[in-house]
Amino acid sequence: MRFQCSSSEMSAALGVVTRALSPRASSPIYEGVLLVTCPEGVRLTCTDLALGIETHIDAQVQDEGSVVLPGKLFSEIVRKLPDGMMDLSVDDRNVATIRCAGSRMTLAGMDPEEFPALPEVENPSVIKIAQNAFRDMVQRTSFAIATDETRIILTGCLLETEGSNLYLVALDGFQLALRKHACKEELPKLSAVVPGKVLGELAKILEDSDDEVELHFGKSYLTADVGPTRVVARLLEGEFIRYRQILPQDWKTRVRVSRRELDAAVDRAALMARENKNNLIKMHIGDSEMLITSNAELGDVREEVPVTSEGHDLDIAFNVRYIADTLRAIEDDEVLIRFNSNVSPCLFCPVEGDNYLYLALPVRVFSA
Repeated sequence: MRFQCSSSEMSAALGVVTRALSPRASSPIYEGVLLVTCPEGVRLTCTDLALGIETHIDAQVQDEGSVVLPGKLFSEIVRKLPDGMMDLSVDDRNVATIRCAGSRMTLAGMDPEEFPALPEVENPSVIKIAQNAFRDMVQRTSFAIATDETRIILTGCLLETEGSNLYLVALDGFQLALRKHACKEELPKLSAVVPGKVLGELAKILEDSDDEVELHFGKSYLTADVGPTRVVARLLEGEFIRYRQILPQDWKTRVRVSRRELDAAVDRAALMARENKNNLIKMHIGDSEMLITSNAELGDVREEVPVTSEGHDLDIAFNVRYIADTLRAIEDDEVLIRFNSNVSPCLFCPVEGDNYLYLALPVRVFSA
């Protein structure tokens, strides 16, 4: 095997595919990157079996072939090469020789026959969505994905369709994030739970572009085609929580507030909440203002935020992280917050429309 390619293009491609390398690989082969000559030039692939990423770059191929090289080390070597054309050749013992300008290195590789093939998705349900729109959905819901693996299904996001609407839902038992995107055409009926890690890595690959990403859903796997890059991931098995049943339909107190003003006030209150190590902030909702307080041995914070309020006055408390995460995920100038009691979840929703919903559970510190 021998080819020449741009060192910067190879470095960029390695930066994409090595996202699929496992930090705790069960075998050295899963720590490697597979290089295969192909009609486009050279295809690169990494996988940890749960996630696989492949892409290709232009190359001048002299001898066709394949090899598996240590992913992290090969990536570091290429990243430190000077800009220009690099030459990579592989001998019969899978030893690669890398030349670029005045630099020459050798790297012991592995048998490409041992590298696992990425699974194919048969008879997939296909969804097409603009890259920037899907990336935005992921970034504005991922904070609510559970990190505790005692309930594996909650370490993923539920992706479901209804008519032409695509929904992405994450919840961890304390907060819920829901985003809706209206697509141009009717979507196939679908309900799948995608691992949070997969969505996070996919969001890093997606560009701020109206170009579409194609999502292919099978029974057990998802593939995503983004330009020359293909992501293959195993879906999570099991039934996601029926989240619609926990969304409050009514309200006894509702406030309309500037998101920026509330976000700034919560951010300042968080300084003292963190000092108290319980991350607690308290809210008093009156006719025309929301009073936010936090206390610690070192001091206290009191913030008055003007609001338009309907319903009853209310005292309620939250872990400040849940409120801060939610406010950062909302892009609107104003937001509606709906409450029922000081022990019931509150709901953040848009002033107009229904393109998002966020839910946060309060902390029980006040008597009901």
